[in-house]
Amino acid sequence: MPKIREQRGATGTAGELIFRGVRLGGEEWSWVQGLVDGKQCRTRLELSREVCRRFAWRQGSGAYAVDAVRLLLARCERRGLIRLPPPRRSGGSPRRVCLPDDVELGPLLGLEPPSVAGVLHVRPIAREESAGWRLHMQRYHYLGDCTHVGESIRYAAFVGEQLVALLSWASASLHNTPRDRYLGWDAVTKAGGLHGVVNNVRFLMLPWSQVSHLASRVLAANLRRLRADWQERYGHPVWLAESFVDASRFRGTCYRASNWIELGETRGFGRVRGGRYEAHGQPKRVFVFPLHRRARERLCAIGAVPRAARVTRTEGVDMIDVTKLPQGDDGLFELFAGIADFRKLRGLRHPIQFVLVATVCAVLAGSRSITAIAEWSADQSRETLRRLGSKYGNPPSERTVRRVLGKMDVAELDQRVGGWMARYGTFDGQGLALDGKTVRGSADGEVKPAHLVSAVLHREGLVVAQHRVPDKTNEITSVEPVLAGLEIKGAIVTGDAMFTQTKIAKHIVEKKKADYFFTVKDNQPTLRADIESLHMEASPPRA
Repeated sequence: MPKIREQRGATGTAGELIFRGVRLGGEEWSWVQGLVDGKQCRTRLELSREVCRRFAWRQGSGAYAVDAVRLLLARCERRGLIRLPPPRRSGGSPRRVCLPDDVELGPLLGLEPPSVAGVLHVRPIAREESAGWRLHMQRYHYLGDCTHVGESIRYAAFVGEQLVALLSWASASLHNTPRDRYLGWDAVTKAGGLHGVVNNVRFLMLPWSQVSHLASRVLAANLRRLRADWQERYGHPVWLAESFVDASRFRGTCYRASNWIELGETRGFGRVRGGRYEAHGQPKRVFVFPLHRRARERLCAIGAVPRAARVTRTEGVDMIDVTKLPQGDDGLFELFAGIADFRKLRGLRHPIQFVLVATVCAVLAGSRSITAIAEWSADQSRETLRRLGSKYGNPPSERTVRRVLGKMDVAELDQRVGGWMARYGTFDGQGLALDGKTVRGSADGEVKPAHLVSAVLHREGLVVAQHRVPDKTNEITSVEPVLAGLEIKGAIVTGDAMFTQTKIAKHIVEKKKADYFFTVKDNQPTLRADIESLHMEASPPRA
């Protein structure tokens, strides 16, 4: 839902709005109307994208905030400020898709076993699992399926291999008086901090999951990972979760058991078609859960700073001067020349090398989603796209980028890009950190989450190589593979106590001609005693 403030009186005239820190008045509305009258934008989607492009309104992932701007334009049309192209659907509201019972469910859903036993695990669903998620929500939830507008994440909860619950989170409600009173928000502060609140849109315990206390356990497990998942997907954290409970149907027991705070009841209004709010006579109980111990302070501080004055990562999404990219044998296009195109030749418009080059440039410019990558490519000139390898100077579509990256050998792509970037930096005298991390959301049923060992440059923070740790080993065995393709002569390799091994030290010094700086703890008493016997209290030696 867009956050809008209308200015009247001494500070502005009727019809002026402030949206995302930008004042919109008569000049801006005339420009928008000119796009419509001149048929430069024939649909509301095209118009919303053009408005986002002019004012640089982006989501945390780098993609344009098209959904929020489309709602803004619809409101302005109802106020008589502009005239929009006619909607393609009746009423201008999203069409609710009715899924057939024999839809292909994908790996999310299977047969319903008679019992539920095992370890609880909650994770975001994959793209191919969306149809199965929606089918179960349509079949078993009393409100049915719903269309999410704006930022949202769908989750599935499993006990062992059995699906037991479905959840979804989306952008916060614009009007929630108990929540605003709890946070101490006024209209201005709410407009700036509302993106830090997330709404529990759906929570469904499936009929066969009749286990005591399971609902509160599922909710707690989801909350533990919600902030990190939101940060990873949309580029900004969320500090508060909210939920509305229908008092005529539920008591909110699972929320209370998970330490949610009940704030009171709503006035009993709901949003209907056309963006209006009408009384339905069914007030909801409002529950909130702080995702950080200083959530209220953070949300008030964010909202107190005007959005235009805040510096966010999305402002880093920019153009790249392709003329400064390396050319010839070491060029970015030549980097992918050896990759075979796995697509069918019929109907191909873009070489696979061009799609990969455009993707790398978009990511370097700050894009963090496939939608943002496609939009970055669409913003480039024909000359720029031809320099990147396009035959006709046309950008790849989002569907093309998604299809190529979905079937691409990720390990090969990572090795090529990391090695290419490392060639244009010097390792001599530079710090190179060895670090192991588990990739969030990479677990799938019985498949364990991916654990990676990465080589990261200290100064640039650049990952130049990474290797997945085999399931039956640990990080120690992955050091040699991760350094295999790197020329690190003269570098200083650092790592925690996990990498303090004689074999690793010899490999770095004798094979890679580099130095190392490792941590020694009490679990290696002999080595620690040897270091203490050197009496290095006066360090560095010149002291």
